[in-house]
Amino acid sequence: MVSTFAFARFASGLISGKLVDKFGERWVYSVGIGFVALTSFAAGLARNYEQLLIFRAVGGIGSSMFSVAAGSILVRAVGDDHRARVQSLYNGTFLLGMIAGPAVGGALSAFSLRAPLLIYGVFLLGASSSGAILLRHSSLAAKPSGDQQNDVVTLKSALALKPYRIALFVSFCAAWTFFGMSRSILPLFIVEDLKISPAVMGFGFTLTTLIQGAFLLKAGRMSDINGRRFSLIVGTSLTALFALTLVFTMNSWMFFLASAIVGIGGAFLSTTPAAVVGDVIEGKGGQVIGLFQMSADAGAMVAPVLLGAIADSYGYQPAFALTAVMMAAAVLASIKLPETRSSHLGQSQ
Repeated sequence: MVSTFAFARFASGLISGKLVDKFGERWVYSVGIGFVALTSFAAGLARNYEQLLIFRAVGGIGSSMFSVAAGSILVRAVGDDHRARVQSLYNGTFLLGMIAGPAVGGALSAFSLRAPLLIYGVFLLGASSSGAILLRHSSLAAKPSGDQQNDVVTLKSALALKPYRIALFVSFCAAWTFFGMSRSILPLFIVEDLKISPAVMGFGFTLTTLIQGAFLLKAGRMSDINGRRFSLIVGTSLTALFALTLVFTMNSWMFFLASAIVGIGGAFLSTTPAAVVGDVIEGKGGQVIGLFQMSADAGAMVAPVLLGAIADSYGYQPAFALTAVMMAAAVLASIKLPETRSSHLGQSQ
């Protein structure tokens, strides 16, 4: 069920981007998040697993629509001197939701397993309405006029830019690590090999979230002041160190150390790649944002399958080692990133 939702997001990324370029962010955001609300209600009322699977999968299309629309307007809402800090604030709201959501959902599930999906749908309707109302006078989120259609950034022109290609690769590797490895084989390794209780494991994951939240705004500020290349190198290096630490982890304190390291690395990687994309886009670029988000969705889809197969056949350490190699490649790519903050450094894109 989780995989089909991610696959639907991935498959519809470019379509969502095309809709943004044609109809504007306000329309696509409001309709997309409203669509997720309706499919959440349907999932909450599903009569069997097949219906639940279909409704959640279809909901991934709406998720793609609103996330691409939100990403598109966010990267153009401010200049490159504040872009990473704004991205940090945006990602911080997601962290709050990731903390509050399971807590509220867990409490509601004591009454009914359907309740979390139904309450989720109510919140999404509120978000959809808020977007439609609050963005109604926004020129950034409006439907492009005939002249503005000529300012849409094409995928071909974006892919010709080295910083954009590097951002795609780093985004893929980061999602491979954070959403692919950390949510699939890492919990199994902790429970099966380290014999750590689920409660202690939960503490380690909470530690990561708290540290990432504490460093988010600081990481965004450092990216805006010290440069995207600097922040990307810091983020990829710490995340590579996290994966390498897991290769040699044999007890709980090493797991906690790795959790702290990835919390800091995640703060940098959740802000800087998107800021790089925003730096190099001139005008609307819905499909450009769509492909960027698809790169993360691809990493989140491929990693669990491939790393799971490796863990089954050869053990967890080789799977962690492959992730470390992936992140090492991301470090090398980050070193080659030309600075994109032209307003600060006076360098061309």
